[in-house]
Amino acid sequence: MSRSVTSRIQVASAACGRLIRPKPTSIMSNMDHFRLHPVLHRVLDWVPAVLSVVMIALESTATMSAANTSRWLYPLWVHFFGTPTAAHWGQIHHLIRKTGHFVGYGLVSLAFFYSWRQTLHRMAIKHWTLWRRASVLAVLCTLVVASLDEYHQSFLPSRTSSPIDVGIDVCGAIAFQLVLLLIIQWFARRRPRYRAA
Repeated sequence: MSRSVTSRIQVASAACGRLIRPKPTSIMSNMDHFRLHPVLHRVLDWVPAVLSVVMIALESTATMSAANTSRWLYPLWVHFFGTPTAAHWGQIHHLIRKTGHFVGYGLVSLAFFYSWRQTLHRMAIKHWTLWRRASVLAVLCTLVVASLDEYHQSFLPSRTSSPIDVGIDVCGAIAFQLVLLLIIQWFARRRPRYRAA
């Protein structure tokens, strides 16, 4: 058999081997089947915000009225700090509830910040503009939720509705957003790569 024929047979067998040999699959190609649908991603982005609103709705019921919260807060205070006078406890209880407003709605604003941040990120908003827009929108959403909460409480005999509470809620949201933006700015200065996230 001539060398030319032998070389042709070798080339043909190599080509057949390439055709028969299965193409290796990577882990990333297999993971494509498990990627979430873009619409589902957008829905999941807003789960924290929705859960925070549900938390506020549950807190806005008669169960969390001043009379009811005093029943379980008073024993805790006595256990850790001793027995206060009736007048003193009234002031302490009032301060605890207002602090709850401040912190609770601050956390609500963080939940909305995350949801808006994810949404704006998918819209290809620039980094620092993205953070600021998400922060402003989070405070505005918190204002809306707080206003609706107080409006709802105006229909409950055991609850009191006050614009002062809305102001406390918004102050909590602004304070939490300022702290968050300061932390983000600190990370951006220490880690330049973080700016591109």
